[in-house]
Amino acid sequence: MAAWIWVLIAIALVVVLAVAAFGMKRSREKAQRRKQAQELRQQADAHTQQAMERERVAQEQVEQAKESRRVAAEVGARADQIDPDMEERATEE
Repeated sequence: MAAWIWVLIAIALVVVLAVAAFGMKRSREKAQRRKQAQELRQQADAHTQQAMERERVAQEQVEQAKESRRVAAEVGARADQIDPDMEERATEE
């Protein structure tokens, strides 16, 4: 065989090896990006769950505050009914 054929075979072999190495590198990079994306999704899900729990707790606190205001208004109204000075103020006006 002529020397130029061996040179062509060697060049073809180097090209094939380079393409294979490049493909493997890209495959590893894709796998790393998939893993990173999965971790980010898990973090996002965790943050979403925390936010939903905080919203639920906040809503409960709003309801408790409304109930406390209602009770305070009832107690205040009862105090106004019992207070003898309130009757005097009502007649003065």
